[in-house]
Amino acid sequence: MTAMRSIPAMRRLLLAALLGVASAPAAAQADEARVVFPESVSQGAMVIGKVPPGSEVDHAGRRLRVTGYGSVVFGVGRDATGPLQVSVRLPDGSSRSASIAVSPRDWPVERVNGVPPKTVAPPPAIAERIRREQEQVIQARDRDDARADFAKPFTWPLTGRISGRFGNQRVYNGSPGSPHSGMDIAAPSGTPVKAPAAGVVTLVAPDFYLTGGTLLVDHGHGISSNFLHLSRIDVKVGDRVEQGQVIARVGATGRATGPHLHWGMSWFDVRIDPLLVLEREK
Repeated sequence: MTAMRSIPAMRRLLLAALLGVASAPAAAQADEARVVFPESVSQGAMVIGKVPPGSEVDHAGRRLRVTGYGSVVFGVGRDATGPLQVSVRLPDGSSRSASIAVSPRDWPVERVNGVPPKTVAPPPAIAERIRREQEQVIQARDRDDARADFAKPFTWPLTGRISGRFGNQRVYNGSPGSPHSGMDIAAPSGTPVKAPAAGVVTLVAPDFYLTGGTLLVDHGHGISSNFLHLSRIDVKVGDRVEQGQVIARVGATGRATGPHLHWGMSWFDVRIDPLLVLEREK
């Protein structure tokens, strides 16, 4: 009797197992078809979304590169207002869209005194030099490599006090300047600077007028880091760097009143806040 009663039980278990095997691919397919973006982001954020691999994704007039596993990334500017619109064309030809709210931030005013006057109001010849140097930076930021180094958690390039925050309005020697484009970390001159994420070196300039020793590292899909006011640069254009690798040394070159590291980040020409990138959910 016991053996006879066990046969239906075994059949039920086998049927359940078969149903489980059958439903697993369906669940995986449903997951792969999802379009996922955050409902709300802050000004200055780096936004990572998920779409089915092979989708076409457009945002802010730009076609976003999609990784082989369906991740896309873009940046939210300091003064961006929502809602942000993302359009997705799935591999089967159907369309989806995402609308993302933007949370405003309060931008304090920072007064920076003691800056050399010629760097605040440069003469025409110097202004032309600054323009040429900025053009080199713009070209370096325009890369759209397929590498997805941006997708892994970022780490601090060094340990130190934050002496300047992204987005704060700056007043140099009493003259209003552009909002601060990155995060300043106070540290003694010569302190090693480590790569916060892996990437490829796209610009090395030892003596730019405003930014002094300048280094750019590309993390893929338009996301890049820039490191300014360096006293020494230990890598060259084209080098592949890994997270935690020493790439430069802190300095006070260019328009700086003391030794510190300026770490800025961009999505192409959109400046984003490194501190938000550090704090994003892992």
